[in-house]
Amino acid sequence: MAKVAISGYYGFKNFGDEAILSVLVNHLKALGADVTVFSSDTKFTTDTYNVNSVKRFDIHSVVKTIKNSDILISGGGSLLQDTTSLKSIIYYLFIIALGILFSKKVIIFAQGIGPINNLFAKFITKNLLKLCSYVSVRDQNSYNLLKNWNVDVKLVCDPIYSVNVPYSDTTGIIGIQLREFKTMNYNLIHKLAMLVASKFTNYKVKIFSLQETQDLDLAKQFEHLLHTLNSEISTDIITDDIIENLSKLEYLIAMRFHALLVAMKAGVKSCAINYDIKVEKLANDASIPEISMDASENFEEIFDALKNLNKDDLLRFANSKSFDWTDFDNLF
Repeated sequence: MAKVAISGYYGFKNFGDEAILSVLVNHLKALGADVTVFSSDTKFTTDTYNVNSVKRFDIHSVVKTIKNSDILISGGGSLLQDTTSLKSIIYYLFIIALGILFSKKVIIFAQGIGPINNLFAKFITKNLLKLCSYVSVRDQNSYNLLKNWNVDVKLVCDPIYSVNVPYSDTTGIIGIQLREFKTMNYNLIHKLAMLVASKFTNYKVKIFSLQETQDLDLAKQFEHLLHTLNSEISTDIITDDIIENLSKLEYLIAMRFHALLVAMKAGVKSCAINYDIKVEKLANDASIPEISMDASENFEEIFDALKNLNKDDLLRFANSKSFDWTDFDNLF
């Protein structure tokens, strides 16, 4: 039985990262692996996935776990970037370096690499990735970057493409998903609320919080603004059963990559709010409308583009991608 340690943004109850971990753990268990996850909330991780878990910043336990493992997996998600913070990328690079130091098989799993602006972090990332057993990335820009660095890399789709999402032909429900971000501004929120209040007057509005620390306060603000603009509008803030609730929408306007991806797998007509390059790329690949963070677009045109999307086209796009486990499995 292979002993596997997993490093990522886990235990923070972020929908996208937890969904990736679920896919990864289920696959590893099918391979017969003994799994330990580095987590910020070990009880949540252990109870949710039935795996071993150690505190991500308990360095003694982290070092011991890696030393006693056969394989270290870093990912998925966008771990190796310094947009969030320099401290973040240094932490994940430190974990990877430990795996290499202890001569473990190190897997970079379906990550998005960059942007990395700090020259030291860029140098360390480039040289550590060259020493890993298997490197896979989930987008073309990351693939091109690593190829330019002469890293042996494979391009895969996001693991969430492999999640089964129920198709529902529900009508009359629109979903809104926002998250705190440094470029978030009142103009965007106000214009979006005006669009919903004027164009979706007979719709039930579900406002999604996919990570309480980043989404919930903003969800409540948006709900209050909607009721100010239209006191008759019906709203719910959704924090649980995210996949089921996303699948039952007719429309979705969202910031988060995985909210959009899950919705399109259910044929939900979707519009992206472009706060990050990964969301912009998904919108372009899926041919769905997008709104910039400065909300400079004509929202009448956005509404028309959203309304005129074809559900079958969205389903075809989402179902055209299949996660390839072949090279990953060969390491076990």
